[in-house]
Amino acid sequence: MKPYAAYAIGAALVDTEIQVTDDQLQAMSIEKGMMTLVDQARQAEILTELSDHLVRASHASGGSAGNSMIATALMGAPTYMSCKVAHDADGDIYLADLEQSGVAHGLNDQRKEGVTGKCIVLITPDAERSLNTHLGISETLSTEEVDEAAIRDSEWVYLEGYLVTSPTGHAAALKTKALADQHGVRTAVSFSDPGMVKFFRDNMAAMVEGGVDLVFCNESEALEWGQCDDIEDALTAIKQVAKRFVVTLGADGAITWDGETLHRVAAQTVEAVNTNGAGDMFAGAFLYALSRGESDLRATEYATLAAGEVVKYFGPRLDRDACLALRRQFFGD
Repeated sequence: MKPYAAYAIGAALVDTEIQVTDDQLQAMSIEKGMMTLVDQARQAEILTELSDHLVRASHASGGSAGNSMIATALMGAPTYMSCKVAHDADGDIYLADLEQSGVAHGLNDQRKEGVTGKCIVLITPDAERSLNTHLGISETLSTEEVDEAAIRDSEWVYLEGYLVTSPTGHAAALKTKALADQHGVRTAVSFSDPGMVKFFRDNMAAMVEGGVDLVFCNESEALEWGQCDDIEDALTAIKQVAKRFVVTLGADGAITWDGETLHRVAAQTVEAVNTNGAGDMFAGAFLYALSRGESDLRATEYATLAAGEVVKYFGPRLDRDACLALRRQFFGD
């Protein structure tokens, strides 16, 4: 066993969640269900517009890869996160969350002046989340943050698709994948958002060039990757770049390909209030199950259960007690 179940690199963000109506999204010209990159002025404008709304989970560390690494670690499998935070209060919050969750990092002596990334998460009554992200110092994430020793000491490397938006971040992802290949570490890629696949297709293709061991995506991202309207055609397209994959289908569960057999896993019926972090929780739980030696089918069943649990609450993930309760419920230990 290696020291880490997974190594990830990605944007370090601090989330603020706000409940809004569809009419308010439209009035603010915010695209529903998508991640949109914005500047600090735009974030301030959104917060001013919604200043009389209940804000939940403010100052909760977020970011796709970080959420997944925290979930895996809270379930009992140590992970490592490469990212960039500034010398500010939000940076303190982010690092404290990593450390309290059991996620290792190399940031103690590498923090610089600037602003830690922030994400305003707008949640509509149907539980859909719309992300407005200012990357801050994460926009300068680069190959300098890639930790070869931590990659070598990991069972998996996990790359978030959001890295395609930044030239330096994309270069860091490609270097991370190359080092993983060099050291015989398996690589998983998350497509992260339909917009990442649609508007940064060449960069996403470069992340999976030569093939990867595992792809995580949802149905919209799968269809966008396949440039088709039929999920079966999309699955065929993903098979061209991934040895294994999981496509999440929301309330309809998930489809998983283990390299030999295609399995369909049903989701439990839950009352969803917030889908922010559901895909991240899915990936984190899946990687935790793999760290136990479970099959892809069992990992998908567990990850579907975990994702169904996190959408019941506000905030991007579950706490340690909830993660351990899920583990006991599914694995009996």
